[in-house]
Amino acid sequence: MNWTLKSFDELTVSEFHDFIQLRLDIFVVEQDCPYLDLDGKDEIAYHLFATTDQGKTVAYTRLFAPGDYYDEAAIGRVVVHQDFRKDGLGFELMSRSIKEIESLFKTKTIRIGAQQYLKKFYESLGFVSTGHEYMEDGIPHMYMMKS
Repeated sequence: MNWTLKSFDELTVSEFHDFIQLRLDIFVVEQDCPYLDLDGKDEIAYHLFATTDQGKTVAYTRLFAPGDYYDEAAIGRVVVHQDFRKDGLGFELMSRSIKEIESLFKTKTIRIGAQQYLKKFYESLGFVSTGHEYMEDGIPHMYMMKS
């Protein structure tokens, strides 16, 4: 895997297209969840992504500074192509996202809005449920924190 971190202004049109395609393939098509993906937050986020040697984007997250999404730093739009989920790529993606936030924003406190079925996965990375559960686009979610 080839890992890259870029601000929005550093992205190529092709890279951004690939992120949107991956996000739509997973969130809208696979999870059958039509939602407004372009939320105006891509421009203020850092984008961490993994590509294959052939250039295919297979894993992606958005990273936010404290105050840009929540009061705390945040990780969002966590997505791994379904053909790569059994290889531990999701854990590596989140581990790298955490390290990048610590380096970029000098904080260890991170908030996420996680799909409830992934609670144990995020707990394995040190996140703890805040007890606040909510529905987003018909999918049960919960806020989780890591400090």
